[in-house]
Amino acid sequence: MDKPLTDLISIETVDTDGALRETAAAVEGDTRAAFFRKAGIAGGSLLAGGVLMGGLPALAGAAPSRRQDVAILNYALTLEYLEAAFYREAVARGRFAGAIGTFARLVSAHETAHVAALRGALGRAAVRSPRFDFGDTTTNEDRFRATSFALENTGVSAYAGQAPRIKQTAVLQAAVSIITIEARHAAAIAALLGHVTGANGVTPNGAFDRARSMRQVLAIVRGTGFVVA
Repeated sequence: MDKPLTDLISIETVDTDGALRETAAAVEGDTRAAFFRKAGIAGGSLLAGGVLMGGLPALAGAAPSRRQDVAILNYALTLEYLEAAFYREAVARGRFAGAIGTFARLVSAHETAHVAALRGALGRAAVRSPRFDFGDTTTNEDRFRATSFALENTGVSAYAGQAPRIKQTAVLQAAVSIITIEARHAAAIAALLGHVTGANGVTPNGAFDRARSMRQVLAIVRGTGFVVA
């Protein structure tokens, strides 16, 4: 029998030497508060007044360091929170049938496992999940397909944008173990949308994916209107 996803994508499998958890521990307590102030993350949340704050991209643009790696992990965690909530709601409210229903349930399990792994890595340094309002994108099948395609490709570009900035091997391994799954999600929803028959293959970018900075990705997330508090 196959192992559960939470066993396959656990912090133990991507942080065998404990470096990732050691880094997260360095920003707990008083140092954690100072870290979040520097990052512009009030109270350990990525939000203030419903607007994603700009301090985190600035911090992640600094010279590579273990503390920057924690910022990148929290950035990734916030994106995973969004995706996990989106698919969880689609499974509960949309109850889509056939291939799209199978896709939604499988990806929901994956994104939940990603959240668990990143939260486990960060411990008390993990940011809280924002609140989301997905409107009818989780109940209207056409809108669900289009939104899923956009989210998955944005996720791939987000991880690709941060990989060169990661200092620790364990953190890079964690990011790579997730980006490959996100890319498969993007390919699967592309196939369900019929994009595999187009001139550009399974992605809108042809043979190469685009890497996006934190600032670019957070602007995209703000633009969705999904983050409400």
